[in-house]
Amino acid sequence: MRVLGLDPGLRHTGWGVIDVAGNRLTHVADGVIHAATDEPLATRLVSLFRQITAVVERFAPDEAAVEETFVNRNASSTLRLGVARGVVLLAPAECGLPVAEYSANLVKKAVVGAGHAEKSQVQLMVRRLLPGCDGSEADAADALAVAICHAHHAATRRLFAANA
Repeated sequence: MRVLGLDPGLRHTGWGVIDVAGNRLTHVADGVIHAATDEPLATRLVSLFRQITAVVERFAPDEAAVEETFVNRNASSTLRLGVARGVVLLAPAECGLPVAEYSANLVKKAVVGAGHAEKSQVQLMVRRLLPGCDGSEADAADALAVAICHAHHAATRRLFAANA
């Protein structure tokens, strides 16, 4: 199974692709989509959609997973991030992929073992869990962590479904 993990952001959206074979995880690719901050919101959202769609077309994942966002103190920022997150959910779904969502704490717990881990801890564990993934940017590492979390949880769901 190939999994696309996405860490939504309006300015920087991380993405990471892993292959899953049983309990073996293999790094395929990762990156960060950067949006031009001087463009109108609608233009930035179109660009985000097209770039995520290009990642899906290039790497042909079987499933996608997106990190849920948290609420900021600034309502306007939260709303704008929510709009970007909607595009991040829509792009793989439009390509026919099932899309799962995971809270940031669950992702950190799955990768680091603690739900309130620091970004640096997440990056370190992603590099340990995915040999060959050496210099990922923080947003890409977060997206790979989402993919790892999904790999673990999807395997558990399939196991329960098979025994039901």
